[in-house]
Amino acid sequence: MEKTLEELANYVGGEVIGDKKVKIKSVGSIDGAIEGQIAFIASTRYLRKLNQTEASAIVVPPKVKRAKKPILVSENPYLAWAKIATMLSPEPQFSREISRSSTIAPSAKLGKDLSIYPFVYVGERVEIDDRVVLMPGVWVGDDSRIGEDSVIYANASIYPGSGIGKRVIIHSGAVIGSDGFGFVPEGKKHFKIPQRGVVVVEDDVEIGANVTIDRATLGKTIIKKGTKIDNLVQIGHNVIIGENCIIVAQVGISGSTKLGNNVILAGQVGVSDHVKIGDNVVVGAKSGVSNSIAPNRQVSGIPTIAHRDWLRAATIFGKLPELRKTLRELEKKVKELS
Repeated sequence: MEKTLEELANYVGGEVIGDKKVKIKSVGSIDGAIEGQIAFIASTRYLRKLNQTEASAIVVPPKVKRAKKPILVSENPYLAWAKIATMLSPEPQFSREISRSSTIAPSAKLGKDLSIYPFVYVGERVEIDDRVVLMPGVWVGDDSRIGEDSVIYANASIYPGSGIGKRVIIHSGAVIGSDGFGFVPEGKKHFKIPQRGVVVVEDDVEIGANVTIDRATLGKTIIKKGTKIDNLVQIGHNVIIGENCIIVAQVGISGSTKLGNNVILAGQVGVSDHVKIGDNVVVGAKSGVSNSIAPNRQVSGIPTIAHRDWLRAATIFGKLPELRKTLRELEKKVKELS
């Protein structure tokens, strides 16, 4: 696909400075782009590269007024570039047929224009809506439902009773609805608590590769609409994750925790059970959340404290040996004076 810079600006709501008719075929990075590509600069730190790139055009923030190359001015250059990349990239093509090598229970209800690849298993009473894609090796347990236009990549497992909304993307190796980790001590042994609940994934959620989302002990584990989950995340039983949250790689969320809307958990955050995290909270990488967090806060550390306080504390850590030595010398002098 090829578009003029003017057409791209109209698409993303930006303004062109320079040649509006320059042709753009694809996107590239500011360092690696070539002629026919469009790059972007989101931070003023990289403005020095503006006149060095080989790109035919650059998406820039409003502070930039001119450059040697044509520019597309946008309030949010990264978002504009991402939309352009989506526009110029061809949509993946699916077979829109059901493979004879798949296994589909007679009681399953199938929509139109499905793409069901070889070695897919669809259990009893499963409902699959229109235009769903199930890649090779997908397993869909009994009584599950998958909403229209959802795509489930190879070797993902949807356990019985799970509900998957519309336009959901589930990447390879993800497990939706495995047993929650619940045991009761019986002497030196551990008695397994039956896990009889389900998982509900609402519309427009994306679930990364090798994510595990446990079914509820009773009731529902819920991932609300618009939430995006990175690879290698563990979500425990009866967790509720609000709308439009971002859960970054290697996060672990213990059972019965509740996240509000627009929460961000950075990489490797650990969250204790029965914790409540309010709307718009941002938790820094490698933090440990052991207590509930009020809305609109930014926190970091183990246990979490205000992010700015944590940054100040972090600058002291490397100086502690020197401070300890100084303190001992002062203590010695005080004793001598007394």
